[in-house]
Amino acid sequence: MPWRGFLAALAVCLLAAGAARAAPSYADVIDHVQPKIVKVYGAGGFRGLEAYQSGILISEDGLVLTVWSYVLDSEETTVTLDDGRRFKAKLLGADPRLELAVLKIDGVNLDHFELAASLPAEAGARVLAFSNLFGVATGDERVSVQHGAIAAKSRLEARRGVFETTYKGPVYVIDAMTNNPGAAGGALTDRQGQLVGMLGKELRNAMNNTWMNYAIPIAEMTKTIDEIRSGKFVRKPDVDVTAKPEKSLSLALLGIVLVPDVLERTPPFVDGLVPGSPAAKAGLRPDDLVLFVNDRLVQTCKALHEELELIDRVDKVKLTVIRGQDLTDVTLAAPPENP
Repeated sequence: MPWRGFLAALAVCLLAAGAARAAPSYADVIDHVQPKIVKVYGAGGFRGLEAYQSGILISEDGLVLTVWSYVLDSEETTVTLDDGRRFKAKLLGADPRLELAVLKIDGVNLDHFELAASLPAEAGARVLAFSNLFGVATGDERVSVQHGAIAAKSRLEARRGVFETTYKGPVYVIDAMTNNPGAAGGALTDRQGQLVGMLGKELRNAMNNTWMNYAIPIAEMTKTIDEIRSGKFVRKPDVDVTAKPEKSLSLALLGIVLVPDVLERTPPFVDGLVPGSPAAKAGLRPDDLVLFVNDRLVQTCKALHEELELIDRVDKVKLTVIRGQDLTDVTLAAPPENP
């Protein structure tokens, strides 16, 4: 009967309307995510490099996930929240292999992403990219939002020698233009606002001069983030004199000559090696940049000296260096003392 067709059509319309109400709008999702995104300010200016990037709140007490970059190479890093509040940030730890760093600010009851609730995404999935690209949000202005889709899931290691990056793992290739200054460290979410990945650095193909928009999946970073939370990468802010061994390691014992320490924060680049020294035999090279001493982050020549002073000269030491765009571990031991 005609009325049955009418009722069936009405039921379909009501179901569609209910589904539409159940699915959050983009505006609702954006409102929900914005308070979880922060702006990070630090070092910059050298060769026109910008002094800002983006970050993601991952705990209610102020843990911030962001990208590891020169911006964090500063005596003072500032984090600005969505509501305009500013905090000084402490670098808890970093892993250049994953291009990530974790900062800590003195916040309480902060809106944040739960990393355990993050979900993987597949090619074709609609996504939103939240970041402070071009530094347009300086106070309580909202960060920028871009809409796009995951074009592919790939591995950067397949592009070694083409894209200059230390990260060689899986990435989401996205069709939103996220390779802009300041976007790195921002959040990639799904259509419902669930965290999917962290926006990567600006990445250019050295062969054809094209740029790649990508995000690192959260699943690739959770283990390292947990290790940083537990203190594995934490470096003591000051050297504990009482903890120094009677005879400690030194650059001279290892045969390493650093670049002149003329600036306040001179990075620990290797300037030269003593022929036949432990460093030369282990394969250390001039222009290597030392990043870690036994998994402790060192950002300056002074910090490298201080870390070696805490290691007994009879013990081996592992240096993690960046060489070109590759990370290399080198294990050294001082020569035995003369009897």
